[in-house]
Amino acid sequence: METSLRNGRRATFAFFLLNGFLMGMWIVHIPVVEQRTGIGHAELGRLLLLLGAGAFLGMRVAGPLTDRLGARRVLPASAALCGAAVVLPGLAGGAPALAAALLLLGIGNGTLDVSMNAHAVEVERGYGRPLMSAFHAAFSVGGVLAALAGALVLDRGWSPAAVLGATAAGSLVVTAGATRLLLPRAPADTPSGPAEGNPAEGGPATGGPATGGPVATARRTASPRRIRILAGLAFLLMLCEGVANDWSTPHLRDVLGAPAGTAALAYGAFATAMTAGRMLADRVSGRLGPAAVLRAGSAVAAAGLALAALAPGVPVALAGWAVLGAGLSGCVPQLFSAAGHADPAAAGANVARVAGLGYLGMLAGPAVIGPLTHLVPLGPALLLPVALCLVVCAASGVLAGERPARTP
Repeated sequence: METSLRNGRRATFAFFLLNGFLMGMWIVHIPVVEQRTGIGHAELGRLLLLLGAGAFLGMRVAGPLTDRLGARRVLPASAALCGAAVVLPGLAGGAPALAAALLLLGIGNGTLDVSMNAHAVEVERGYGRPLMSAFHAAFSVGGVLAALAGALVLDRGWSPAAVLGATAAGSLVVTAGATRLLLPRAPADTPSGPAEGNPAEGGPATGGPATGGPVATARRTASPRRIRILAGLAFLLMLCEGVANDWSTPHLRDVLGAPAGTAALAYGAFATAMTAGRMLADRVSGRLGPAAVLRAGSAVAAAGLALAALAPGVPVALAGWAVLGAGLSGCVPQLFSAAGHADPAAAGANVARVAGLGYLGMLAGPAVIGPLTHLVPLGPALLLPVALCLVVCAASGVLAGERPARTP
């Protein structure tokens, strides 16, 4: 059993890394694909909505499917679909073909996202301690590797079809290798009735104090209300992440007058701090509990974004964006983990609900700030997500008493 768990953990890391690399390779090729297809920024923006719509659709389908068939079956198929679809934007010769390619890529990304998180929940349940943040760190590392690889091939002028085609081929090899290591379908996937002692529903805690070690709790079923709360918190947090993705660089450039190269460091500081934080968050969660990670992380994120928004100069702003990344780093993985462990019989569907609404939040972040800048300058507009982080901090008690339940 221990060997199976170790192999399952390695496979989960591989799929998270692969997902980050695939999406990163598409992102670095966006300008080249835009030029090749002859579309403008406005039309590209509309087409990218299809990527988000496809991801949301894929998440909604993959959740119940994973509960029915098991992550061992759905995860490899999702990875193969996402890997094969990544080549399609590089082959597109115009807007209609690119629209279809992005929709398929989005569906592949959404199904892969949910199925790999569902498998991560199974691995975490087997270990009986937090692992989700480390898996999400692997996704971030995949994105960094894609950025480095993309910069290399773009400098050499390689065509997007050739590069993305090679990426697709490589992804299928990784998928084949990692599939052999996936966990067999766990007994926890069978339906289970309500259990005693769900602290979030008002019952007594069965897993010891919140500050203890990795103590298992009784299995339980989740109320729809609780899953909706987790999904709502994911929406708020990922909205803040979307703001950092799209507005950190313009903030330094347009508000503080930084040159383009320096302005790009804002997102780099945010992403680097988030990756580092995710590598540490599991230890903190295991010692202090997920609620403490969510509470402290969202408070730190609020402080960091406020610092960036009100910064008098570039160095302070860079520090603020880095603090935001560190604060957000461990928050969303706690919500995904709680959703997956809430009801082993519906882990995939619950993860899909939380991930799907969170993904919509990431798309909504840039859309919310843009119109707001017509009313107030960009700096003060960034104080809106500060308030959202504080809402999450206040609601962090929803995770009180959470611990991964070890599979017997």
